[in-house]
Amino acid sequence: MPFSALLIANRGEIAIRIARAAAELGIRSVAVFAEDDAASLHVRKADRAVALKGRGVAAYLDMEQLIAIAQAEGCEAIHPGYGFLAENAEFARRCQAYARCQSEARAAFGLDSLYVEQLLSNARHIEIQVLGDGTGAVSHLWERDCSLQRCQQKLVEIAPSPHLPHATRERMIAAALTLAAEVNYQGLGTFEFLLDGDQPELFYFMEANPRIQVEHTVTEQVTGVDLLHSQLRLAAGASLAELGLEQAPALQGCALQLRINLETLHADGSTRPAVGTLSAYEPPSGLGLRVDGYGYAGYPVNPSYDSLLAKLIAHAADYPSALRRAYRALCEFRLEGVASNLHLLQNLLRLPQIAAYQVNTRFVEGQLESLLAPQQQAHAHLYFAQSPASASVQPTHVDAPPGTLPLTSPSTGVLVSLEVAEGDAIAVGQSIAVLEAMKMEFVVKASHSGIVRALAVQPGSPVGEGQALLFVEPAEVSGAQLHSEESLDLEHIRADLAEVLERHAITRDERRPLAVAKRRKTGQRTTRENLAELLDDGSFIEYGALALAAQRRRRTPEELLELSPADGLVTGIGTVNAAAFGDQAARCMAIAYDYTVFAGTQGVMNHKKTDRMLNLAAQWRLPLVLFAEGGGGRPGDTDFVGVAGLDCHTFVGMAKLSGLVPLVGVVSGRCFAGNAALLGCCDVIIATENASIGMAGPAMIEGGGLGRFTPEQVGPVSVQAPNGVIDVVVSDEADAVRVAQQYLSYFQGPLSDWQCADQRQLRQLIPQNRLRVYDIRQLIDTLADSNSVLELRRQFAPGLITAFIRIEGRPFGLLANNPAHLGGAIDAQAGDKAARFMQRCDAFAIPMLSLCDTPGFMVGPQAEQQATVRHVSRMFVAAASLSVPFFTVVLRKGYGLGAQAMAAGSFHSPLLTIAWPSGEFGAMGLEGAVRLGFAKELAAQQDPDAQKALFDKLVAKAYQSGKAINMASYLEIDAVIDPQETRSWLLRGLNATPAPAVREGRKRSFVDTW
Repeated sequence: MPFSALLIANRGEIAIRIARAAAELGIRSVAVFAEDDAASLHVRKADRAVALKGRGVAAYLDMEQLIAIAQAEGCEAIHPGYGFLAENAEFARRCQAYARCQSEARAAFGLDSLYVEQLLSNARHIEIQVLGDGTGAVSHLWERDCSLQRCQQKLVEIAPSPHLPHATRERMIAAALTLAAEVNYQGLGTFEFLLDGDQPELFYFMEANPRIQVEHTVTEQVTGVDLLHSQLRLAAGASLAELGLEQAPALQGCALQLRINLETLHADGSTRPAVGTLSAYEPPSGLGLRVDGYGYAGYPVNPSYDSLLAKLIAHAADYPSALRRAYRALCEFRLEGVASNLHLLQNLLRLPQIAAYQVNTRFVEGQLESLLAPQQQAHAHLYFAQSPASASVQPTHVDAPPGTLPLTSPSTGVLVSLEVAEGDAIAVGQSIAVLEAMKMEFVVKASHSGIVRALAVQPGSPVGEGQALLFVEPAEVSGAQLHSEESLDLEHIRADLAEVLERHAITRDERRPLAVAKRRKTGQRTTRENLAELLDDGSFIEYGALALAAQRRRRTPEELLELSPADGLVTGIGTVNAAAFGDQAARCMAIAYDYTVFAGTQGVMNHKKTDRMLNLAAQWRLPLVLFAEGGGGRPGDTDFVGVAGLDCHTFVGMAKLSGLVPLVGVVSGRCFAGNAALLGCCDVIIATENASIGMAGPAMIEGGGLGRFTPEQVGPVSVQAPNGVIDVVVSDEADAVRVAQQYLSYFQGPLSDWQCADQRQLRQLIPQNRLRVYDIRQLIDTLADSNSVLELRRQFAPGLITAFIRIEGRPFGLLANNPAHLGGAIDAQAGDKAARFMQRCDAFAIPMLSLCDTPGFMVGPQAEQQATVRHVSRMFVAAASLSVPFFTVVLRKGYGLGAQAMAAGSFHSPLLTIAWPSGEFGAMGLEGAVRLGFAKELAAQQDPDAQKALFDKLVAKAYQSGKAINMASYLEIDAVIDPQETRSWLLRGLNATPAPAVREGRKRSFVDTW
């Protein structure tokens, strides 16, 4: 072997296992032990044992002390076993800082394990054992089933997994080998998966562990491969070929491993570590049995450490045989003096579900009543049975002084300290002692008051549940009489809290004056200023404020926070407009890129943060406001992980919110690439006049050989507003936030406080001259509640207006023809504009009002060059799927298919189709109809004046025929009304409809981005 000495940085059975493997390979082993662990058997199994300074788990976690001992003892490698430092990447880094020191603890896939995000109610836990030699060559040693767990701690492991479909096994192994080969894995690796018990063909990757684990024994039994031998040789540079492990060996039967723990299990599923001295320790033996443990008669059990005492492994030709052998071995295991889980394991193996292996990872918790029941043991006379005396600790007897009462320990543990002395007065609730159990310290408080007359135990001694700690003479002692070494200062900031407060403070504007100054130079506000104005005071809960940027060069967290506070992305939840609509309706999520941090670019960590927020938005149906200023993927970050980073889930996560919750995009300044892609998924885009939006920034454009441009030349507002990308153009960020709040309000409910103009004005807003243009926006402002109109995409398709309005506080989506553009004709762009708006209103249950004044669809060769046939037909398709109340008011012209499109496809499609007295109708425009229908008569008039007189006469007749009142007479519309009554008609109609049903999910699959 290339190294001759090995430090074992662990204890108990795994330390013994490592020492034996090292001896067989000719490697000198050095064991370590804590001050309170000298009685552990592993101390006597290594070639040399060195004492650690300290007690309990903390001693085994002292990295610097372990490395110093390894150097002093001439060890060239450290084996951490499992637990303790086995998965601590910092320990691996410290080991590698020394020239001759290696560690098996290095992580396989970066510094963090990867955990499955999908929680399964019926899952099995499967592990694939992988080997690699660092060259890209990998192999496997089949799988283990670790589904039988208690509180996520494995009780039973089985190899191979019973009833695992062959195809699923092969796919799991292939997935594990692919992952290992990708990183040129070296050593042993455990690749863990969750198997969907309801759909056994489905499985999910959980994590990869580069360590020798508790359950590896079953793999050794069914493959004949010594995993520790293989691990040490691979770590020393041997190849799989040299080990003869290029291919998986054939499976040899079935093996079960059971964890023998010194503990007591309670009916609620909780456990208490046992304490006491083993009076008998006789493990079973015989064909097909193996026990890895560190117990012996006389061993004083220390509850400061893991309760695992031994691993019992049964091996047989098949699963039923191995199960029977394991049960027999449990019954033969003689373990007395300390409580154990032998009884529980015996009951577990006798359950019929275990024989059929119909289990999942929550099976044990669901069977506690059966597992804790009295043992009904078959053939009990053949086996040693655990005596009743072995089930509890026999504490040392201490005589109570006359007239005293004992204060007892509430649980088992090791006494760390007594905080009182003989003669002290103690009050109820006062701290009297500190116990340590299962790596945690617990404060014991007095259950009654009095004077301490005797101490029953000394610090460092193990104590059992119910054992006396001290004796008190009852007396009235109030808490006010007691002297405390420290008074409670409510203003005191502890060191741990101070660290957290400082980490948060670094992210705030107050600590970033230079960044704030840069924003002021461009006339812009900071991200936090925008969020403070958008969200109601005191409502913001920030997520991921302490996120650190991914990096090539190692920096401290403090340095990273200074460079990239919150990783350039501020996210959280709060409320918007809660004073008007209440907290529930006002719920909102905000995601805001910070341009002062790496130009608002997207990094690996802020993608992770965004994904978290998008999942929450989907789960809790939170409207989302996105401040999108930024430059897309961050060079040296998103392109640093993997090859191209194209497996990022952020964009599909954003897209999945479409139609589920309102999506508001706000942009000021530059917004390119990935930021622009997220912006483009939003229902509405609000942009300041200085915005420039594009699917690539100048650098990418130039890199693609498409020329050199300034950022302001790529996609300025002068381009993106007329072409329909931008919905609302505003002067600055303050105005953008105000518009975002207004936009969200239409989805939050009605307002009780409203005003409107004198509705009699509506009678005069349509000119008596039917050819005279009028201001449709003035009419809308008059009809709607005062200051309630928010027009969208004003510069795009100006012949059609889309807006949100309120009538008596009730929100409506408005469509209106604009006679000032093409006479109100509907062109291709207007068709797109209207169809998308209808989708949006329907998705969020906003009733719709259509103000119709159109001569129809735009026609002619130039119109057809714009694919008008397809685009305007979108209005019919969108309207046909509407389920919200739809109202059509014909103001003047209602001609042809265009008028039908403004009426949701037919004048009988809306809940109400009404007209003002100025309304006029026909299959096409009156003038056109006369020219076509009376072409011969008009051509017969040679005199131009006579021809015009005849034309005017025919048009007037057609007008009389197509007047609104005649349409109502033939029931083609529902009524002709006084314009001043329009609001009351709409409200009465709306009140006739039921309230929208509460949605469980999407009403529409998505809302078009166009």
